[in-house]
Amino acid sequence: MKDLYPQATHDLSRARRELAPGAAAAFHTFSEAVFAAGALPTRTKHIVAVAVAHVTQCPYCIRGHTRAALRDGVSPKELMEAIWVAAEMRAGAAFAHSIIAIDEMGESGTAAAKDRPPHAPATGEQHGHSI
Repeated sequence: MKDLYPQATHDLSRARRELAPGAAAAFHTFSEAVFAAGALPTRTKHIVAVAVAHVTQCPYCIRGHTRAALRDGVSPKELMEAIWVAAEMRAGAAFAHSIIAIDEMGESGTAAAKDRPPHAPATGEQHGHSI
């Protein structure tokens, strides 16, 4: 983590707060409200956070929420199961979104043999942008 991401330190955190104190305070208050016990206990919220952090691939979130979950009594096995759920959801999203490509290929993939299906985007429109 040290090669790609700087180590989170108190000095860096303090600098972040000093550079935008209002936003930092608002985010801290928001975070406290989100992780407070409610319909879901805090420990469950940390399990969810660890899983989501693996999908968003935030190393700081993975470390911080893993520590918080362990402090709240979540077991390593519970966390690993949540991480596997996150992995399945991320892979599942790629699988589910294949419908978009299949739709663009044409009905039942028959358009794949054609040079360019009638509804295929013109050059430059592949990502929803026309030129």
